[in-house]
Amino acid sequence: MTDTQTSPDRELKARLRAVWALGNYTAVATEIIPGLGPVLVEACAITDRDEVLDIAAGTGNAAIVAAETGADVTASDLTPELLESGKRIAQSRGAHLNWVVADAESLPFADGSFDAVMSCVGVMFAPHHGQTASEMVRVCRPGGRIGLINWTPEGFIGRMFATMKPYAPPPPPGAQPPPLWGNPEHVESLLAGKVQDFTAERRTLRVDRFATPADFLGFFKANYGPTIAVYKSLADSPERAAALDEALLELVRGFSAGTGNTAMDWEYLLVTAKRA
Repeated sequence: MTDTQTSPDRELKARLRAVWALGNYTAVATEIIPGLGPVLVEACAITDRDEVLDIAAGTGNAAIVAAETGADVTASDLTPELLESGKRIAQSRGAHLNWVVADAESLPFADGSFDAVMSCVGVMFAPHHGQTASEMVRVCRPGGRIGLINWTPEGFIGRMFATMKPYAPPPPPGAQPPPLWGNPEHVESLLAGKVQDFTAERRTLRVDRFATPADFLGFFKANYGPTIAVYKSLADSPERAAALDEALLELVRGFSAGTGNTAMDWEYLLVTAKRA
């Protein structure tokens, strides 16, 4: 693909790459959301006959599971540090796949290269939704499967981003909010005229990793790039950082109310379709 990005685009992508390199996303992927990868691979009906692309694959939460079926899998991501971590995980599990540094909005693959194209809480963080959706469809062969898992605006992660927004630097012009990818109507509009057999189903992931709300807060402040980036921006504003602490703690209390502990159900949207 020809690189047509403007200088502001490159700067934005560099910022995003740096954010996701912060902390330890591997801990998030392996300790909090490992169950999402198998759900997506099953929904995409991946078999050993398929050539598969996982876009914004991170550390391979779904890509490695797909490779374990015997499929020919390529995991792509904007952040090299995440792919390096994914390689180590794959090696420890005996899984073999290709790892490619790539921008979800400008994929370096030919039209119709893959039988299945998927993304597990990944493409939702690319800033230009229409461009990302077009690329996702372009590299999928006609009749091939497309599968997505995205956090919903109403679910815990969507609410967490909404909670952090007043404390974060303003987004770049033209960048769209990630949780929109968890809105069925929004995703359907992005894929309109490009796919058939579109389905969207709200599901939940039970998260019981944290003993207390403070345990959650400490984990995300240490490991999750977007959370780390917001707190870094508040380094000279300890009062605002403390206010954000309390707002996030209250969010956890609200989502875990009635469970008897800090177990939470995080809502996500599972989307499947076939390229028209």
